Amino acid sequence: MGRGKIEIKRIENANNRVVTFSKRRNGLVKKAKEITVLCDAKVALIIFASNGKMTDYCCPSMDLGAMLDQYQKLSGKKLWDAKHENLSNEIDRIKKENDSLQVELRHLKGEDIQSLNLKNLMAVEHAIEHGLDKVRDHQSEIVMTKRRTEKMIVEENRQLHFQLQQQEMAIASNARGMMMRDHDGQFGYRVQPIQPNLQEKIMSLVID
Repeated sequence: MGRGKIEIKRIENANNRVVTFSKRRNGLVKKAKEITVLCDAKVALIIFASNGKMTDYCCPSMDLGAMLDQYQKLSGKKLWDAKHENLSNEIDRIKKENDSLQVELRHLKGEDIQSLNLKNLMAVEHAIEHGLDKVRDHQSEIVMTKRRTEKMIVEENRQLHFQLQQQEMAIASNARGMMMRDHDGQFGYRVQPIQPNLQEKIMSLVID
């Protein structure tokens, strides 16, 4: 006795719906893989469950992005608006530019130069010489800056040493002055200024 025909409508029981989805999703992915291998077809499959979980498959010979681009070209349907299309073109341009720079960098390192002709080799040589000139100029600038800095440091040290000597001399002078005042005070020495009358008497005695 054969299986009865299943009516195609939404399964109300949540558990049964999940089980059915899981079985049929796996069946679809299996069929997509089989047709890819058996028929050498390019197949892409995207499934979104009711909870938002995604399942996808794309044949190994073509990535999903290329598959969608081909679909857009053949179907005439616009999957991307102008803004996204321009962004995609800009990304492609940057990738190509990056690839070109990587090739140039390898050439400057002396790698993969067997395919270069004489003109290209001369261009690489010129680029290397130009780069060396810039490196040497920058190196000379660094050396000169270092020398100026060292000279400034030496001059600052000289000035600081001179200021330190001046401070030490001033401290020593102040110390000697304090010691002399303490000594005079200890022995009662006191220098008295000469009074004007006494000075006149001394001068008269000297004249006489």
